[in-house]
Amino acid sequence: MKLPRRKFLHLATGAAALPAVSRVAWAQTYPSRPVRIIVGGLPAGPIDITARIIGQWLQDRLGQPFVVEDRPGAGGNIATELVVRAAPDGYTLLMTQSSAAINTTLYEKLNFDFLRDIAPVASVIRIPLVLEANPSFSAKTVAELIAYAKASPGEINLASPAIGTAPQVAGELFKMMTGVNMNNVPYRSTAPMLTDLLGGHVQVAFDGVLSSIEQIRAGKLRALAVASAARLEVLPDIPTVEDTVPGFEASGWSGICAPKNTPAEIVDKLNIEINAALADPKIKARFADAGAIPFAGSPGDFAKFITDETEKWAKVIKFAGLKPE
Repeated sequence: MKLPRRKFLHLATGAAALPAVSRVAWAQTYPSRPVRIIVGGLPAGPIDITARIIGQWLQDRLGQPFVVEDRPGAGGNIATELVVRAAPDGYTLLMTQSSAAINTTLYEKLNFDFLRDIAPVASVIRIPLVLEANPSFSAKTVAELIAYAKASPGEINLASPAIGTAPQVAGELFKMMTGVNMNNVPYRSTAPMLTDLLGGHVQVAFDGVLSSIEQIRAGKLRALAVASAARLEVLPDIPTVEDTVPGFEASGWSGICAPKNTPAEIVDKLNIEINAALADPKIKARFADAGAIPFAGSPGDFAKFITDETEKWAKVIKFAGLKPE
């Protein structure tokens, strides 16, 4: 790691160079003009939708527009760099996601250090993953999948949306923790991956629950297990991977960050409002419809989570020898 864990958690408090009285006064009047939320994804994509839900809530509560700007590319790095270079005044925010923790190790050279240059504001959602298989594949459980893979190393094709995505590194984590050898087959996106999985051209994959749940319910895909720490309400009869592989957990996630040195009072104000959104029944229902689970917490909680995720995926990426496409 380029930045020690303790130092990152200290920076994540959002300490500013302004005198305390000035910071408090500034926070009381914040926001006094439109705020940008930069998204490293495509319009109408999951992270864009998440940003718009939170942005509308903040706009209604704080009385200023929260404008979502999509800046896709380089696994979210373009959006992150834009926010890193912005003034630390609370008027440019980043809707970050799990790729930020993955990219820290996946990319050898970045123009920023995520742990050093970003102030976590609030976690927003976790996106559960499911380990699924084509129904023609003989394995019906995680244990059977592991046994098959060990008996026939290199014969199973493990699909993923793309290198460095949460489903892809989840697959590598599974291989690392179980010692199995499966062929990684990356696609450019989820849609072609699912097409080949449904067609039996690949046998298994980790995927976001929302992308696959209708095919699972229709019997077109077989859910072997969910990758979350606990069973999911939408798939209550499906066990967790952790039931067979102790300690296994993987999910996508997203949250709001700001440039480092954004005043702590502004960070705290945004955190309080975002947590209020996550407790609102209507907002919770909207996220549930998108296959997501509200993920509330303090700025410090989010900072620790990002640090833990960065360390976790660094081990997996080094183990698998992953490189960006």
